[in-house]
Amino acid sequence: MTIAGSDSGGGAGIQADLKTFGANGVYGTSVITAVTAQNTIGVQAIAGLSLDIIEAQIDAILTDIGTDAVKIGMLVNVDIINLVADKIVEYSLDNIVLDPVMIAKGGDKLLEDDAVGAMMSRLFKLATIVTPNLPEASVLLGRTINSLEGARQAAIDIMELGPSNVVVKGGHLENDAVDVLYDGIEVKEFVDIRIDTKNTHGTGCTFSSAIAAGLAKGLSVPDSVQIAKRYVFQSISESYDIGSGHGPLNHMYLLNH
Repeated sequence: MTIAGSDSGGGAGIQADLKTFGANGVYGTSVITAVTAQNTIGVQAIAGLSLDIIEAQIDAILTDIGTDAVKIGMLVNVDIINLVADKIVEYSLDNIVLDPVMIAKGGDKLLEDDAVGAMMSRLFKLATIVTPNLPEASVLLGRTINSLEGARQAAIDIMELGPSNVVVKGGHLENDAVDVLYDGIEVKEFVDIRIDTKNTHGTGCTFSSAIAAGLAKGLSVPDSVQIAKRYVFQSISESYDIGSGHGPLNHMYLLNH
């Protein structure tokens, strides 16, 4: 189950999540928290949905279909964060993958300023894994993180906020893209060469959704992260050159083989 915003451009948000779930062999359901008007250039408009309809979506899914994992993306504001946290507790959900979405690829703000603290206090302790990129980790910790060594320390420090695992994504690093996973005991690094492309819209959503798919299938956190890393790399390698900005990944690249 993905709890996130809708991307009219189809490259990120629940559209990316559902494609990723399907491509990784699990059935996806969706709880839409907000509707965005966006394309490869940026986000033109955002409308958060009412708490009633968000709650109704969650209840509809969990009272009938159920879920083996939850990916959480764009939550917009404090009230939605609190509702989602309450529902996780109410239904005793596990395998929670929290992508602390704050800013879109083009720089547009996707989370209200006062909501960052609510996310940290309510959702981090419920999360099996949180997946911040370097700018998001910088906001969470109140310091600039722009190096591999900084990412390693950030993963350790974010663990203090309550999640069971932390992976700091290295897409914003120079040179190789190194994702740093900390499980409370050791730091593991997942390395891929950097692909020279502007088509990276939705990489964060895709990565966290692929991790959730792995957890739903009973895989360990490290194995889920490794498979997600490989999936994102291949999806970027065979990405679509669509629009004039950051194009989308090719979530269904396996269909071309």
